[in-house]
Amino acid sequence: MAEPSRILITGGKVVNEDCSVISDVYIENGKIVEVGLNLQIPAGVRVIDATSKLVIPGGIDTHTHLDLAFMGTRSVDDFYIGTRAALAGGTTMVLDFSIPKKDTSLLEAYNSWRENADAKVCCDYSLHVAVTWWSDTVKKEMETLAKEKGVTSFKMFMAYKGVFMLTDAELHAAFSQCKEIGAIAQVHAENGDLIAEGAKKMLSLGITGPEGHELCRPEEVEAEATQRAITIASAVNCPLYVVHVMSKSAAKVVANARREGHVVFGEPIAAGLGLDGTHYWHQDWGHAAGFVMGPPLRPDPSTPGYLMDLLANDDLSVTGTDNCTFNVCQKALGKDDFTKIPNGVNGVEDRMSVIWEKGVHSGKMDENRFVAVTSSNAAKIFNFYPQKGRIAKGSDADVVIWDPTKTRKISAQTHHQAVDYNIFEGMECHGVPVVTISRGKVAYEDGVLNVTPGDGRFIHRKPFSEFVYKRIKQRDQVGQPTAVIRKPYEGKVSSV
Repeated sequence: MAEPSRILITGGKVVNEDCSVISDVYIENGKIVEVGLNLQIPAGVRVIDATSKLVIPGGIDTHTHLDLAFMGTRSVDDFYIGTRAALAGGTTMVLDFSIPKKDTSLLEAYNSWRENADAKVCCDYSLHVAVTWWSDTVKKEMETLAKEKGVTSFKMFMAYKGVFMLTDAELHAAFSQCKEIGAIAQVHAENGDLIAEGAKKMLSLGITGPEGHELCRPEEVEAEATQRAITIASAVNCPLYVVHVMSKSAAKVVANARREGHVVFGEPIAAGLGLDGTHYWHQDWGHAAGFVMGPPLRPDPSTPGYLMDLLANDDLSVTGTDNCTFNVCQKALGKDDFTKIPNGVNGVEDRMSVIWEKGVHSGKMDENRFVAVTSSNAAKIFNFYPQKGRIAKGSDADVVIWDPTKTRKISAQTHHQAVDYNIFEGMECHGVPVVTISRGKVAYEDGVLNVTPGDGRFIHRKPFSEFVYKRIKQRDQVGQPTAVIRKPYEGKVSSV
């Protein structure tokens, strides 16, 4: 590392998920060594003045697909470009998905993702692994991944019929195994059978454009699958995490389940919190196709505000981006058939600013809740807190100096991502990262990135996250069904 690994941040307001306090932060060798006032610091330390700014834990993006081969093409943000862009936006860790093809090894997929990512990442990262088929081998590999490979979250698809989709019985088996090994089960919740039928219907009506994508997977399809996933998880007492909650009706299902005591977490994403789905009806095909993702953005314009209210209120828990970017010419693979448009949008660079603008600047949430939903809650759920997600003595030095009053205009002209458009084009955001420190090194400052591929590390996670599993374990102890003790029946039995 070229620069001094000792940094003192002075005069800023340190914001954690539980409180804010004016304090200095001293960083040495990639760790936060002291948080307090009038710190005794050795000579030769780089001092960064954060007066009138916030000092927050680096953002954690819970949901990215970097360098993903999907729908006949490959996402353009790879692990280098994607993590570089993340740092420019104030995010210091991403959780990506290793997705094995059907009937292939989960461990091999994990190894190939690690091999691809380790050499390229500019910030720390971890992996979720998708369960795209079911067998005893898959079951064993899940256990190995949780015990030895640092993977404690597994994603099951209820959509993408014939590609990734699992049946209810397979979901039950996968959830049971997650519970057994102390992992959290994640679901892409959409009814794949109904989508397949809906797509056929739209095409038969001559609807081939991007609007067909939303019309064949209406909200109810997402809400129904969300409810079903919660029911199945509850049956086996397994904690559930619903990725990319995109609609009011699915969000209500998650909120109601939480109020009824289910251990379930909902993840809205930057796109759904910042935009609505009216874009699918845009006259320009390329513009409309740019917003195609699954589940789709919803045409109801009140959706983003509604999701933000639930996020502020702890009905929804964390934010990701589902960053999976394809250029317009890749989207054009579906120019005559919306089912062939590669699904995915950007967000890894803009998530923090979009959530500050729509959440904090609008008055829906405070700065502490912002830190919870962009960072700490993810660290707690996925079990690397307080290593990440907190400004505290002993935590990793993933720190962002955030200017809540500064504004920036989002544009594909100026973003650091490889994709040739931006779904948030023209959005004016309050809340801008001025300095991003990753592993104790200044990676981004005043608009300039200073990163090297391979700077980041894989974060190894342990199973049985306390934040998630405390209630689960207690329920196991008190909630076991028991047989009624009674005298054997001694009356007549009819002969058959």
